[in-house]
Amino acid sequence: MKKEILKIENAIGTVLAHDVTKIVPGEFKGPAFKRGHIIKRKDLETLRNMGKNHVTILTLEEDELHEDESAIRLAKSVIGKGIKISRPSEGKVDMIAEYKGILKVNTQLLFKTNSNEKIVLATLHNNTVVEKETRVAGTRIIPLAIKEREIFEVEEHVEKDEIISIEKMYPLKTGILVTGTEVFTGRITDKFGSVLKKKIIDYGAEFVDIAYAPDDTRVIEKEILSLISKGAEVILVSGGMSVDADDVTPTAISGISSEVVSYGSPVLPGAMFMLAYIGSIAILGIPGCAMYHKSTALDLIYPRVLAKEKITRDDIIQLAHGGLCLGCDQCTYPVCPFGK
Repeated sequence: MKKEILKIENAIGTVLAHDVTKIVPGEFKGPAFKRGHIIKRKDLETLRNMGKNHVTILTLEEDELHEDESAIRLAKSVIGKGIKISRPSEGKVDMIAEYKGILKVNTQLLFKTNSNEKIVLATLHNNTVVEKETRVAGTRIIPLAIKEREIFEVEEHVEKDEIISIEKMYPLKTGILVTGTEVFTGRITDKFGSVLKKKIIDYGAEFVDIAYAPDDTRVIEKEILSLISKGAEVILVSGGMSVDADDVTPTAISGISSEVVSYGSPVLPGAMFMLAYIGSIAILGIPGCAMYHKSTALDLIYPRVLAKEKITRDDIIQLAHGGLCLGCDQCTYPVCPFGK
């Protein structure tokens, strides 16, 4: 790459080799002039106001790629399903969610890609719930041009396994079972069911039905099977998740399940969370904290269940890093450290 630096008054009629960024604090940041723009005399005042008294003229070698082409190739090589790319701007290409889902990031390949100091690839955290049109990643090169072989090396090491993709969340039919003799007999009014129903709807799942059971393992098991008979693909079981003598919900879930993944999670709030399966049907035991905390272990696992991900014990263990909720007065989850 050959670079020639010219005073702007001597660059009239030349073609810009890259975007020229304009920044107005608190108002604007973006390209004032795009790559390919032919510098005119009327542009000089704008350039001077931006602190640009010189411009760079590039001549690329045959084996080099411009920053825009490099960013496009990088973005195309690292994305998987559910992601589209933007046009390059200021040498950067964004990667954008095509639908609501769970962002999956291969962190080992991500770090390997960034081990080349000329390449930048930044993403949101793995397992972040993202909405359609969310910017999930961005890439660029540091210099104005790069050897094509360096881009090819990235393309080669991600050929069989993309770095980022989005697992679609499905509207799985979800039932609710509220346990507790005090609720079942009407001694106290149920307030948990409405919270969980709203959670189901907010995550885009389909609400099936709500059932109630006393602190009796046989009745709890019967009601779980009843919800399954109504088509439930996921069941949220609330109440009776602690180690108190009357709390038999974990025992009932264990007794009816074909697999207990975990009773307890390294998440606060949500330590008494439980996950089990009856075949492919996920049973989530929800501790009482979910009734008054906006974000708990439920919010870290339920969306992944809706993405039809088979959750393992290792997945639960890995929640420990980032599993502490700060309990902010204004909850901004998932745009916060919780679960990251």
